[in-house]
Amino acid sequence: MEFFDTFKFSVVDIIDVILVAILLYYFYKLVKGTVAINIFIGIVIIYLIFKVTQALQMTLFSSILGGFINVGMFALIVVFQQEIRKFLLMVGSSNLGSRKKFFKQLKFLRTEDLSETDVDSIITACTKMGSSRTGALIVLERNNNLDVIANTGDPMHIGVTQPIIESIFFKNSPLHDGAIIVANNTIKATRVILPVSNEKTIPQRFGLRHRAAIGITEKTDALALVVSEETGQISYIKDGQFVMFENTEELKDMIRKDLE
Repeated sequence: MEFFDTFKFSVVDIIDVILVAILLYYFYKLVKGTVAINIFIGIVIIYLIFKVTQALQMTLFSSILGGFINVGMFALIVVFQQEIRKFLLMVGSSNLGSRKKFFKQLKFLRTEDLSETDVDSIITACTKMGSSRTGALIVLERNNNLDVIANTGDPMHIGVTQPIIESIFFKNSPLHDGAIIVANNTIKATRVILPVSNEKTIPQRFGLRHRAAIGITEKTDALALVVSEETGQISYIKDGQFVMFENTEELKDMIRKDLE
């Protein structure tokens, strides 16, 4: 009986374990593929060793590790500043995002605000701009609201079409400089100034457009498309990383899936 009493769990214990597992899972998703993942794994290992030394009553060693963990919490806030900010943005907008997805399933509640983004027009415009070496930077809003960043540019409320996108980024257009933000198939702002990534691992051949695309996708859950002015190549960036694709049809499918 004592053996079974040791492994007796209450409903609260199960919920506690599930919540911790979810928290670790989402934090791992944020740091996966970045340098921070190595730090995260190191912290987990140190914490596990700390718990083992506590269980074995290794007082001296566990007290040293305990002191390191307590002081290290302040250092973690600095090291994981970007990841923590992105996590809080994700949590803060998760309810709104879930609500949008729920309403999308109800056809009789659909409105223009919930219209699907015209991915075909965006990619066709990017392809044509690439062939003429016209640089472009397009940000696709998802759950995280980008109004604060959109306010750095010129507010717009234009439906997404191929000619509109091409005319905005036309070299002689007064709106071509900076990024455009697209939300629910509407261009909500042009000439937007994006936060530029300072990551030193980005190859030197990529300019400010690519660094800005990486920066906005590091800090929010937005997606970004970049058309290189030098090569005409289209780049797709998500979670601060370049996403590889073989052709435009695969790119369209990837974007549609990510927007869902």
